[in-house]
Amino acid sequence: MSQFSNFDFQGKNVLLRVDFNVPFNDAMEITDDTRMQRAMPTIKTILDKGGKLIVMSHLGRPKGEAQDKFSLKHILAHLSKLTGKDVKFAESIEAAAALKSSMNNGEIALLENVRFHKEETAGDRQFAEQLATLGDVFVNDAFGTAHREHASTAVVAQRFTADNKMFGLLMEAEVNNANKVLNEAEKPFTAILGGAKVSDKILIIEKLLAVANNIIIGGGMAYTFLKAQGKEIGNSLCEDDKLDLAKELIVKAKANNVELLIPTDSTVADDFSNNANTKSCTNDKIEAGWMGLDIGPESVATFSDVIRNSKTILWNGPMGVFEMEKFQAGTKAVALEIAEATKNGAFSLIGGGDSVAAINKFDLAEKVSYVSTGGGAMLEFFEGKKLPGIEAIQS
Repeated sequence: MSQFSNFDFQGKNVLLRVDFNVPFNDAMEITDDTRMQRAMPTIKTILDKGGKLIVMSHLGRPKGEAQDKFSLKHILAHLSKLTGKDVKFAESIEAAAALKSSMNNGEIALLENVRFHKEETAGDRQFAEQLATLGDVFVNDAFGTAHREHASTAVVAQRFTADNKMFGLLMEAEVNNANKVLNEAEKPFTAILGGAKVSDKILIIEKLLAVANNIIIGGGMAYTFLKAQGKEIGNSLCEDDKLDLAKELIVKAKANNVELLIPTDSTVADDFSNNANTKSCTNDKIEAGWMGLDIGPESVATFSDVIRNSKTILWNGPMGVFEMEKFQAGTKAVALEIAEATKNGAFSLIGGGDSVAAINKFDLAEKVSYVSTGGGAMLEFFEGKKLPGIEAIQS
């Protein structure tokens, strides 16, 4: 049983860091409340156990200045609806301190955007100490900011004793599921990596070469690998300064007996547009003026076969420009195959903003094992980096 689940919150002032950095439309209506929904089990547990809860979060990048469009007052009504409570709002730490002294057990208040203070992103100790006065207990449930050494995530935790600081249920799940893949993966373990640039994924590829059986490469980054192999890639995205690195990774994969799967065909277009002319072609020679924007049917078949026979699957990055309907087939096929493998007993972890967006777009979030809430944090975790938000709780 976890420290959080065992803890007696009755009558305690609880300072909770969440990630409520949700998107809004022009009318300041929340367009996706996933991050709020995922924090509800932690929030409701604290309230049900009689804790007096002060919630803090960031929203957007206000750069240390109060701006109405980044105010957390815009989520207040929705938070009240989700919790079934009348959520009070504190525009300042001083206002939150006043609320704290008058709150009853099971009540909740929301502190204004911590990034309205430049001291937040600077990791200022004095600001963290002010925040710490709001709670007897600190709970961090913001995995999406775990890789940041900010005042409200890592630094504030240093002001609490080991018995009075802990992960919330979401953070526990994130860490446990990431550990399951990185350190306890049942074989065969297949990592699926996509996205635009090899340079964004160097460290995670290096780390996975030591633990994975198969690494599938898709997205724009695949064309750097293809050019490194001497293929004609036309106008496809390529990091010419990373060609030697791509060659090195191919050699390392062979040395480690890791199957590095690079697409053999593509859906190519004559323009970066959903209205472009398209065709399928092998990746031996993509004509000048054409660019690869999705993996082709042959690659889909090859990748699907590997995924189907995997016991552990990590997916970070799409296979193509899935936001455009003409170039979503590869990403959708991979998502469906991961869901099918999960149905047949594989453990699947989806991490990284674009992969999460894809799995949600194709309504498959409930058909995979776990969908991470942390893009950058999850990536850095798999790169083997120590995350300040996690270290501060565990130390």
